[in-house]
Amino acid sequence: MKIRKYVLFSLLIVVTISAFGFIISNKDIYFEITKNLELFGKVYKEISFNYVDEVDPKEFMRAGIKGMLSKLDPYTVFIDEKNQDDIDLLTNGKYGGVGISIGVRNDKVTILEILDGYSAQKQGLRVGDVITSVGDKSVSVDKIDEISSLVKGEPGTSVQLKVLRSNESDTLIFNLIREEVIIKNVAFADFYPENSGNVYIKLTNFSRSAGDELRNALRELKNKKEINSIVLDLRGNPGGLLDVAVDVCDKFLNKDVLIVSTRGKDLNSEKKYFAKEEPLAGNEKLVVLINGNSASASEIVAGAIQDHDRGVILGTQSFGKGLVQTITPLSFNTSLKITTAKYYTPSGRCIQKVDYSMNNKVIPEHDSLKKDIFSTDNKRTVYSAGGITPDTVVEYSIKSDLLKDLLAKGKIFDFADKYYYKNEKSDFKKIDEKKLIAEFKQYLKDSDYKYESETEKKFNELTKTINEKNKTNNIESSLQKIKADLNKIYENEFNDFTKEIISELKIEIASRYFGTNGAIKERLVYDKQFNAALNIFSDKNTYSKLLNSSSKL
Repeated sequence: MKIRKYVLFSLLIVVTISAFGFIISNKDIYFEITKNLELFGKVYKEISFNYVDEVDPKEFMRAGIKGMLSKLDPYTVFIDEKNQDDIDLLTNGKYGGVGISIGVRNDKVTILEILDGYSAQKQGLRVGDVITSVGDKSVSVDKIDEISSLVKGEPGTSVQLKVLRSNESDTLIFNLIREEVIIKNVAFADFYPENSGNVYIKLTNFSRSAGDELRNALRELKNKKEINSIVLDLRGNPGGLLDVAVDVCDKFLNKDVLIVSTRGKDLNSEKKYFAKEEPLAGNEKLVVLINGNSASASEIVAGAIQDHDRGVILGTQSFGKGLVQTITPLSFNTSLKITTAKYYTPSGRCIQKVDYSMNNKVIPEHDSLKKDIFSTDNKRTVYSAGGITPDTVVEYSIKSDLLKDLLAKGKIFDFADKYYYKNEKSDFKKIDEKKLIAEFKQYLKDSDYKYESETEKKFNELTKTINEKNKTNNIESSLQKIKADLNKIYENEFNDFTKEIISELKIEIASRYFGTNGAIKERLVYDKQFNAALNIFSDKNTYSKLLNSSSKL
């Protein structure tokens, strides 16, 4: 089972099964290591045996390990026995499960996504179903991390899920057979708008099969009709395997061009990665979408595309992770994920944002992490440090605090369930938006939804302070008048952002009618960054100008 609490957030991993080792020529360093290992061991033993309270030796040692690693970069971490599955999922992109993603909605453990073709879908589980128990163990929000291990298991074995459904009063029981679930890296790949020559590809991860998935998707689309342009969406993609990022770049960049290089502590450790094959999409116009959650492998792809002026990078600044990790197996089913190199885009820039060496006595400061100027093939200026800066910045975020609150509290999600079960046989395309928003308002009223704006929060804090220090009726009366005016903020903001609320409602409802692909298509209707990409494609001069290219496209 896939749970969206990824420890995968900005990983870029090169997997190895080599033994833990190091080569250091300086004898003084050998002496310091030996001396301090002995010192560490004595402190550990003294505390474990002689401390006034009982000390858990395992947890005490783990705390020491974490303390040491906290002085390094944020991606060098100790991986205990419980989290080995996360590494297997990242590297292999598959696991034994039933094909669902879960999360918390309205303080309940809820199914957020059903993967196509697996046991959960085949047996009739639905998005919005609330899981009450797995096997003979009840499920609670405070133990959501344990649910993954309960549902996952060897393919061919069975697991029982009990759920509550929006339109059902009784508990539904599903006996599911676990299968080998393969996580798709390409979440969507199709012509969109449907009558155009533009292809939209949503790449969500860089696990082992990403390059093959992308290759197959492009071939299938080319067999349908001619591709004129491609929007490659890397927004929210946390990264994955370095060699897979290179494989993805292969599909767009000319054979033998440099994609990325890595350099470790040893000056002779530089390794360069080049495009190995003729590109499947080497000439089509290309826009790559990125945002603040596009990290590591996503940044390698965006950086290579940008440095070679192959396409336009559009969106907002990427995350800024320019480090490479190696996973080294340790004893007792544990591992060490250790940063062993920095990576550099073809122009030579390291895009690492956080300078972890600053004010750090353990690690000296690095010049490679300082901001500097570099040039693309077409002599455009690009910068190191701070992530990938888009060629054209287009913001796309939720501006309404009310809508953020509705999403955070699961009101959009919950209403979509109720709406779908009431209108299961209705035509989604014929949804009356005025009626929809009226029903949603009534739903919020019936569910006793309370919205407190930032202004109201500050006012309530001020009121509390005044009431504690002043007891005069005049002040209290004035405060009540202001409070009455502030209550209008909810209605005003609802009216001001009605279009945005309707769009989120329709996206969520579309997922009930048409699944994940339907929700993605509906979101693209309102997606400012995607539509900005289409506008760039439609204007040849803008596309060429952004790439500083004189060629006719």
